[in-house]
Amino acid sequence: MGVPTPLTDEEIAERLAALPGWERTGDEITRTYPIRYHAAVAAIVTIADRSRRVQHHADLDLRMDHLRAAITTHDANYRLTEADFDLARRIDEIVAAHQALPLD
Repeated sequence: MGVPTPLTDEEIAERLAALPGWERTGDEITRTYPIRYHAAVAAIVTIADRSRRVQHHADLDLRMDHLRAAITTHDANYRLTEADFDLARRIDEIVAAHQALPLD
């Protein structure tokens, strides 16, 4: 398997449009989920397992009332690739399954 191909700015914009809540910050995509602490811990375990299976990992930042995910492809010199958007979709599904609800 070779080095992943970085996406163009146009390709990135197109993929971001299909992922509500995600935004581009330089050469990574990020999203912050309002989620209760213990639900986020459970989500992180599932995200870690899924990431291991697809061989692509996000940087995760857990706080008391939210979880922030940041994704880029290290093997592509920290540029955005298709793998980043695939992982973002997977993380959205995992967090939704762990009841990421707006806090009161």
